Amino acid sequence: MFSNPVNEAEVKAAWESFLNGDGRPLETLRSLVDASWQRCLQAQVDPHARSGPQPVSETDLFLLCERQREMLEASAPVMACARDFLSETGTLMALADTSGTILATEGDMRAIGSAETIHLMPGASWSEDLCGTNAIGTALAVGQPVQIHSAEHFCEGIKRWTCSATVLRHPLDGEIVGVLDVSGLSPTYSRQTLALVVTAASRIENRLAASEMERRYRLLDHAVARLAQSGQDGVVLFDRLGCPIKANEHAADAIAAAGGELDLARARRLPALAARRTGRGKPVGLPDWMRPEWIEPLVVQGEPVGTLLVVPASARARVPVQRAAAVAPSTGAAPAPVADGFTTLVTGDEGLQAVIAKARQLSRSRAPVLLHGETGVGKEEFARGIHGAGSGAYVALNCGGLSRELLASELFGYAEGAFTGARKGGMVGKIEAANGGTLFLDEIGEMPLDMQPNLLRVLEQGELYRLGENTPRKVRFRLIAATHRDLRQEIAAGRFRMDLYYRIAVTSLRIPPLRERRGDIALLARHFLQRFRAEQGLEPGSMSEEVLQALQAYPWPGNVRELRNIIEGAVLLSEGPLLTLDVLPREFMEAVQPASALPVAGVAPGGVCSIAEGEETLIRRAIEASGGNLTLAAKQLGIAKSTLYVKLQRYGLSRAGVGK
Repeated sequence: MFSNPVNEAEVKAAWESFLNGDGRPLETLRSLVDASWQRCLQAQVDPHARSGPQPVSETDLFLLCERQREMLEASAPVMACARDFLSETGTLMALADTSGTILATEGDMRAIGSAETIHLMPGASWSEDLCGTNAIGTALAVGQPVQIHSAEHFCEGIKRWTCSATVLRHPLDGEIVGVLDVSGLSPTYSRQTLALVVTAASRIENRLAASEMERRYRLLDHAVARLAQSGQDGVVLFDRLGCPIKANEHAADAIAAAGGELDLARARRLPALAARRTGRGKPVGLPDWMRPEWIEPLVVQGEPVGTLLVVPASARARVPVQRAAAVAPSTGAAPAPVADGFTTLVTGDEGLQAVIAKARQLSRSRAPVLLHGETGVGKEEFARGIHGAGSGAYVALNCGGLSRELLASELFGYAEGAFTGARKGGMVGKIEAANGGTLFLDEIGEMPLDMQPNLLRVLEQGELYRLGENTPRKVRFRLIAATHRDLRQEIAAGRFRMDLYYRIAVTSLRIPPLRERRGDIALLARHFLQRFRAEQGLEPGSMSEEVLQALQAYPWPGNVRELRNIIEGAVLLSEGPLLTLDVLPREFMEAVQPASALPVAGVAPGGVCSIAEGEETLIRRAIEASGGNLTLAAKQLGIAKSTLYVKLQRYGLSRAGVGK
């Protein structure tokens, strides 16, 4: 990431020295650029090239676009917006595939015309080994967002340009599927451009995710009958990319008995089972334990849509003797260790560590779990940790923010013709998709009261009815629910059913908010700082004492999620390795500065108190001066009334008790 234009004279001198083999001071270049120049040298890139390679023919470009139709469709709204918001900015947005070949450009027409003079246009490949250091090629090379400015380019002919790019990743397994770039001549440089690119890429990835889930629903609907008829065979359903998305209850045992290993909890591709390959003869590159006759391609209207792996029950009898000997004997050897799903949680707080220990213990059972916690504390991370390496799919649904009708169809699915506009063939609901795995229902307290008996019936009887159907479907899954509400109060208010509460709260965990574990604030901030700087290809950084004090003074209503977002934004906008107050969001600083900017009563001249102590004293003074009028007190403090309520709760104050 770059915040200001580079010292072009120094970088140019380093470039000339680099080409002459004379060496140059390492501090002259960013490590990202230095590593890229080294790769260019090894690839024998012409440093004096004036442009990128000639674009491919219109026919070849058309074929490339056909192969990338999914990504082009997902990016179409973003590119259309670029046409408007980049107009008159002297910049353009380019979408490229994994080879660096540009598929489409939008933006300022003058910039597009200038870009064509260096072949920065559809059909031209801007991979690093062809065009040297540039945002498109270097982002693909390192797999992270990059910004390359003027003299940092390796090839002489493109040193007048500045560009920012980030890779696009498939939302299900993280594989790189393309790259998004914003480029312009050097005077158009802006340190916000990289943040713009990352945000636009996120929108494209979200659209890809929605499209992929739609395909998966159709695939599950097509394969559900075959899964139900599997008997004692182990069956795993793979999507068109070769990712396992569903397995029956016999799959894990059948695969292990056949001498194989397959992580059914992770969306990792098995290329040999990709639909495009299984549709043409025998699959190539199968693992040694997997037999070709166990592979069943799924084809709908002539199009390969997925693959079934069917491990026959008889395969269990063919377990090699040496493998059988390795199984724990009847005397009771310890079972093989199960992957720990909580290793990504960062904390030094004893209270949260105790919650993690309980969650780790619960992950070994199939009992329902209810997670209590405010927005942003990490309820879904706990749900994924509890699911862990268990067999079957992990399916999540947020019950808040959806209309009653949409929530019902998402949860239970529907039959063809169930309502006007229903998809042909119907749709598999989230409960059915989680069969054999884990269903995570976030914000279950938002579920409409009249829908709750339907969920209770599924949990009690292990069967569901799709909307518009009269035939029950058997389902077996583990439920993890989460809420920020006090469900006992909701029951008392008549908004939540008591019988459903006791069914989902067989075990429950409360995840403490960030303000209750203030020792984690600095720990998490430093963790996110190093993580996001590493993602930008930057050396480790640090943050000023003022930043740490501001972070400690903030009440964190958005919890860990809010802290992560603030640090990520600060890293993108920072000018160097030290994080300072000037890169923190304005609204954040407005929430913490009043407490530190006003004089503190009760502190002697020259005395020192913590920011938190000073803030509490200021709040007490303001409420006393206003006679308990919180609206007036908030106005005097220069903060919102809602922020004042949060601070009152944090310090255990009330309008009547501040003088005590």
